Amino acid sequence: MKNMPSTSLHPSAVLEVAAAVIQRPDGRFLLAERPEGKPWAGWWEFPGGKIEAGETPAHALARELHEELGIAVDTAHPWLTRVYAYPHATVRLHFFRVTAWRGEPHGRENQRFDWQIPGKVEVSPLLPANGPILKSLELPPLYGITNLAEMGEEASLTALDRALDDGLRLIQVREKSLPPDGLARFAAQVVERARPFGAKVLVNGDAEAAKAAAADGLHLPSRPLMGLAQRPDFPWCGASCHNAQELARAAELGLDYVLLSPVQPTPSHPGAPTLGWEAFAKLIEDYPLPVYALGGLTAADMETAWRHGAHGICLLRGAWQKA
Repeated sequence: MKNMPSTSLHPSAVLEVAAAVIQRPDGRFLLAERPEGKPWAGWWEFPGGKIEAGETPAHALARELHEELGIAVDTAHPWLTRVYAYPHATVRLHFFRVTAWRGEPHGRENQRFDWQIPGKVEVSPLLPANGPILKSLELPPLYGITNLAEMGEEASLTALDRALDDGLRLIQVREKSLPPDGLARFAAQVVERARPFGAKVLVNGDAEAAKAAAADGLHLPSRPLMGLAQRPDFPWCGASCHNAQELARAAELGLDYVLLSPVQPTPSHPGAPTLGWEAFAKLIEDYPLPVYALGGLTAADMETAWRHGAHGICLLRGAWQKA
């Protein structure tokens, strides 16, 4: 690995940076190599650059992508904000997901760039701040929660098979009515069906059942989340959140994602208070983890969720309905 360069910046300086995840419809995203003559030359990163005085992150992003790659941004959704302390400075990276642009990207500074597949990045070395971002990109935009209590086992598994065929790649087994052994057995069936598709399966609340089922991870309800001293030992770990305190705790523990709910009224909790999209967006402004919107949503709400900073949406009943 190449040695990290040093600069004259003071370690306490905070650089505000706009960064772009330029993503094709097939999920591939663009990484660029820093050109010769710049700090970290030869290292790969997400395109972007420093936010100048008087600029918003979105304006800086559009300017930088035009200067670096010769493209004009049409659609850029706010996504994550990560802070990373390099030896020379602390950098606050405001990431956007760019899904529509005009022009063909080309290196206007003679830098190389390459389209990469989430989970299969082949270029190196990568700037160290980008590790969590690359993992986050492995999470699909749609997250389904099982509904065995209403649907029954046979119908649930049939609907799961159909959803996997249609592209569902992230599933949470959440069955509060099942005893631990029943939860582990049902989760194992979900894992068996999901594995050939490369879909991830997390079990809600029961670490032993998750391990017994060979699931990919554990999903934490909000109450256990607040009582944890450290992140559970699973490759993937998420949590349910409803307020700023729970969101902060999930970030402190270094989880991989959160669900934030309820966004809209739900059939299971009629009359309960909801966040609404504006409060949802405010809660996750400059948040470091991918956030799934949950509560009273349908697949048609995906674009709205993206506009308000969400990584995607999570569905209970809607995940298992026929298209």
